[in-house]
Amino acid sequence: MAKNIELPEIDRRIDLQGVIEFAEGAATLSEELREMMLAPRPRKTPPRFTSAQVAELCGIDRAKLNYLASREGSELPAGEVHGSGRSRAFSLSETRTWVQKVSDIYQTPLHTGVRDGNGKVVLVANFKGGSTKTTTTMCLAQGLTLRGRKVLLIDLDPQASLTELCGLYAEKEVTEESTVLPFIYNPQMEGGLRNFVQETYWDGLDVIPAHPTLFSAEFHIPGSVIKNPNYKFWSLLRDGMEPLRKRYDYIVLDTAPSLSYLTINALMAADSMVMPLVPESLDFISSVSFWGLFSDLAQSIMEHGDTRTYDFISVLLSKVDNGTSSSAPVVRSWVQRTYKEWLSGLEVPASSAMSNGALAMATVFDISKGDLAEKTVSRVRQPLMDYVRWLDELYIEHWRAGK
Repeated sequence: MAKNIELPEIDRRIDLQGVIEFAEGAATLSEELREMMLAPRPRKTPPRFTSAQVAELCGIDRAKLNYLASREGSELPAGEVHGSGRSRAFSLSETRTWVQKVSDIYQTPLHTGVRDGNGKVVLVANFKGGSTKTTTTMCLAQGLTLRGRKVLLIDLDPQASLTELCGLYAEKEVTEESTVLPFIYNPQMEGGLRNFVQETYWDGLDVIPAHPTLFSAEFHIPGSVIKNPNYKFWSLLRDGMEPLRKRYDYIVLDTAPSLSYLTINALMAADSMVMPLVPESLDFISSVSFWGLFSDLAQSIMEHGDTRTYDFISVLLSKVDNGTSSSAPVVRSWVQRTYKEWLSGLEVPASSAMSNGALAMATVFDISKGDLAEKTVSRVRQPLMDYVRWLDELYIEHWRAGK
């Protein structure tokens, strides 16, 4: 007869002080791991570009690039010459100058740092964790700068992952005063959201960072509504961004994976919306729930006499696994039937390059040629760049039409 083994009884109860102590210990471990991840490269640096890469971005061949770079009196950056002079390396800033001056990409009239018209606000949204939302946000912003655009990122997620992709350590280099939170507390403040813009390591890309204390907005905003039932809390960021639209071609927003008050503000501030969607059943169901919640919100806001028209809503399949055992083909058919013309024809494949990049707090655009197998990186980077081109060309039509 088998003996009953008596296991020691564990008291699993935990009070708030226990939670606090756990959080402190976990934070210490997290900081140690972060330092390990950042140890080889404590500060993010932009990639270098080969002459072939710059020529491709400009839509010219490498021979013409070398001719223009070496021509006497040329105002174009010459780059760093290697060997016989046929091979050159360019910084990100030099690469962007080439694109702006040589490519046939329509360049917006940002005279003395101020646009003639309004820049566009693009929201990247999804309620499902692991949807590549933040990575997609950063990639879109980087890709747009490589088309000569000036871009501002606004991180509205208290987790601050986008802020860290921008090279800022949210818990050490960012404070509550660096975020949108002071503006939420005082929307009439002089200078508005311009007070919080910071440059990043990436030329042409600025950021308003996030910090864990952003969660305070979820208490302050409903408190303001209680005091004043007519308070249009959903238009705070829309109004605050208005002056910034003259200074940037694009303002790209990243939000928390929930229908928070800041997410609601982002939804009502955006000109267009991009939803990265992993073709798996739970992700698909979560995306449908997103629209259900958004529908309820929209109905409520419309009853208050406000509305919003989006230039487009685009669903981008991401982390697509095309293996034989993958559920992607089945889920893709569900997505096609549900989203129809909203679904982009482009897809971003699953790749270890994306995972490795995330571990290094980088994206595939951060990687210089030669850092990893170029084929592995380009199979992810190319569809993202194609998507950026599609988005930008759509807005070029708007700008040319004076919209």
